[in-house]
Amino acid sequence: MKKYSFVIDVAKCENCNNCFLSCKDEYCGNEWPGYSLPQPLHGQRWMNIKRKERGDFPEIDVAYLPKPCMHCDDAPCIKVARDGAVYKREDGIVIIDPQKAKGQKELVKSCPFGAIWWNEEAQIAQKCTFCAHLLDKGWKKPRCVQSCPTGALSILYVEEEELENLIREDRLETLDTVDSSVLPRCFYKNLYRYSKCFIAGSVASGDDTVSECVEGVKVQLLRDSLVVDSQNTDYFGDFKFDMLSPDGSTYSITIESEKGIKKKIGVKLEKSLFVGTIWI
Repeated sequence: MKKYSFVIDVAKCENCNNCFLSCKDEYCGNEWPGYSLPQPLHGQRWMNIKRKERGDFPEIDVAYLPKPCMHCDDAPCIKVARDGAVYKREDGIVIIDPQKAKGQKELVKSCPFGAIWWNEEAQIAQKCTFCAHLLDKGWKKPRCVQSCPTGALSILYVEEEELENLIREDRLETLDTVDSSVLPRCFYKNLYRYSKCFIAGSVASGDDTVSECVEGVKVQLLRDSLVVDSQNTDYFGDFKFDMLSPDGSTYSITIESEKGIKKKIGVKLEKSLFVGTIWI
């Protein structure tokens, strides 16, 4: 049968916080019997936006990572819960029962994604419900998706076979966890913007007083003498190799102009970096 999933495009998120605010608007001061008690005004972020800055001046970019409940297929919170206090619906949505879950604070630590919050006043664990109370009334989208102005947040409601095809076609990924068996149903597009690193630089000719950008220079990125990527500098003489793991690996960058001028530099990648201007 069809099941719900989140799809989040990291490249489209601009940190406007409309998703966060619409979630607050829907749940703060509002009880939805059978789905959730009111969310506290402060201290909980059912849609929690993480931020990461990559690179060095002048080559810097910023990525934002919205993190709702992942509505995992093998959710650890369900295993930890007593008396059926957390359950997964047939449509894929994971719900914390607002009555049965009272006093079960251990649910908070059970989530590997930090998506469950503790309501001290109500003595209950709470999280994103996928706005199941609205979907059950015929809504097509949860509030966070409805309010996203850039299309960074979307949902799928498809059969498992179609979902698998979309994961392959759109190169969707899930967040890493220590336990890979949890099978989250929140998929990310362009996750590399948050999880990976880049090596960037510029190529110019001349000197510090009189110089110009050099377009069309062949730049190669090598690791262990093997070419990882190859590109030509753009109109501004810039190049950028992205989607690299920050694992401390040593890379070589070779530059070769049409005039036969060659340069080679080495870098150790532990975070995104700008190697500066390479003069040829």
